Amino acid sequence: MAGGSRGAAALLRALRGAGTGSGHFRPCGLLVKLAPKRPPITPGPQPPARSFLSLAAPRLGCKRMQYAEARALGYSMEQMYNVVADVNSYQLFVPWCSRSKVLSCRKSLMRAELEVGFPPLVERYVSEISLTPHHQIRAVCSDSHLFSHLETLWRFGPGLPGQPDTCTLDFYVSFEFKSALHSHLANLFFDEVVKQMVTAFERRAEKMYGRQVAVLPQKRLQAARCA
Repeated sequence: MAGGSRGAAALLRALRGAGTGSGHFRPCGLLVKLAPKRPPITPGPQPPARSFLSLAAPRLGCKRMQYAEARALGYSMEQMYNVVADVNSYQLFVPWCSRSKVLSCRKSLMRAELEVGFPPLVERYVSEISLTPHHQIRAVCSDSHLFSHLETLWRFGPGLPGQPDTCTLDFYVSFEFKSALHSHLANLFFDEVVKQMVTAFERRAEKMYGRQVAVLPQKRLQAARCA
């Protein structure tokens, strides 16, 4: 037993001597000394961080979109002007318009609040509308969280020679969304609202004034492009 105790004491001294020389017992001293040192890992070049917006929204070829259309209609200039100027009734027939209200109207200037809803957004905005009776109506969005630019222009001109109950209707709209995420809605807004606008007002005129006289329904001009 005494020899065993002396052997254990010798082993303990050997382990102490294999440490750092500080006199403290370090059970892992031998492992630390035997383990080879590895060179520090230097990280390679990292790809630049991309924000949530850049991940969610692809790069768009253009931001502002424009659309123009013209038709010959079997309604007079005055009739079509009255249909377009009746902003309070937009909620009854304009695509995706859920609310329309004239806030003020004096002489040739009107302020109106409109609400357009198409999934997943419902947007309420104010338009400044300038009126040239029976000839032109121009609306410019002045207060919107969704649009950075929205302008609509209606022009009414004479129709077929000798037929005062006909007219030519020119429609133009230009719009741009504020956010890159909202720009995903550009095609939806273009197809579901903009391209159906003239047809909606034509149907409204039919409801108010009856069927139009025989006029070629062919569109004189239709163009859509990015600005």
